[in-house]
Amino acid sequence: MNQALDSEFLDAAQDLARQGLGQVSPNPAVGAVLVKDGEIVGRGFHTWHGRKHAEVLALEEAGARAAGATCYVTLEPCSHQGRTGPCVDALIEARVARVVAAMQDPNPIVAGSGFARLRAAGIDVQLEESRREAAEQLNQPYIHFMRTGRPLVTLKTALTLDGKIAAPDDNRGWITSDEARQHVQMLRHEADAMITGIGTVLADDCLLTDRTQRPRSRPLLRMVVDSQLRIPLHSKMVTSAEITDGEPDLVMAGTSAASPERRKALEARGVRVLEFDGAGGRVDLYRAIQWLGQQQRHNVLVEAGSKINWAFLEAQLIDRVFIYYAPKILGGTESLPMAGGVGRRRRVDAIRIRDLRIHQITSQEFAVEGRVEKDL
Repeated sequence: MNQALDSEFLDAAQDLARQGLGQVSPNPAVGAVLVKDGEIVGRGFHTWHGRKHAEVLALEEAGARAAGATCYVTLEPCSHQGRTGPCVDALIEARVARVVAAMQDPNPIVAGSGFARLRAAGIDVQLEESRREAAEQLNQPYIHFMRTGRPLVTLKTALTLDGKIAAPDDNRGWITSDEARQHVQMLRHEADAMITGIGTVLADDCLLTDRTQRPRSRPLLRMVVDSQLRIPLHSKMVTSAEITDGEPDLVMAGTSAASPERRKALEARGVRVLEFDGAGGRVDLYRAIQWLGQQQRHNVLVEAGSKINWAFLEAQLIDRVFIYYAPKILGGTESLPMAGGVGRRRRVDAIRIRDLRIHQITSQEFAVEGRVEKDL
């Protein structure tokens, strides 16, 4: 066994898996390559509409050459009957000699059983720990959901260098560049759902759509936190609402205090209206996120204003931040910070971010990605 070659072929499988991002939800993105005598003889990556899993596609391409080959795969092969048959059965039937995986599947109905069945069939199985971190990074939302039962919630925002998201008088134009906004579109493409607040809708008349024009496994679900259902019926959000396979792509997270007439008017335009009554007449954000999890929306992106951002942070519902920085300074005490509200009153109580990663967007712009430490 050559560890350098194992890492190289797992990297090739990882590159294949990335091609499925946005096309696999609620499944994980998986890539597989079959190697015989040092040569790749089969390749595959999973997409929801394609149904077949990465390993099966690689086996089909390899044909008879699969016998005695090594299968390199980014995630433990499945061992259960789902939309397709178990991948371990296909690998055993093809008589592969060895399986090298980047990580074990955290799904409790798999969780090592795939490896066990392969070993029981006499197939050599190896976990390549050096590639586990990259594999987990690729499927953060899926892994988070399997381990916690909750969607991975990412707070995305664009800031000036002094941490401002909006000026007090005129907000025409953009904080960041075209390149940064294109990068944001890729985040939206990989997301299952997006959340914003009614204040952002009223101020910007935004759409919050995936404009990459890349294929998706299902439409991006848009949710607006709007306790009183104040959203204008002529807004871009409402007029763009669509229903696919009986499921609306626009959801209003409201409360029972909203006007029944407003609810009927929105529902007549294809908008789904839900009630999440919380304290003080506000929307219960925890229940809203819980509902998204029940809909198998594992990857949730929050793009909102100062108040909503803080509400999510204070409720400890944000798992990850993705903050874009532009080389600009607004200054002043009236320009809005990324997170308003009461905030934390002492430095020692500041919300901490760990596992920072810096993404260079342009020569003048960068983004910071990190995990939010929780008190829970």
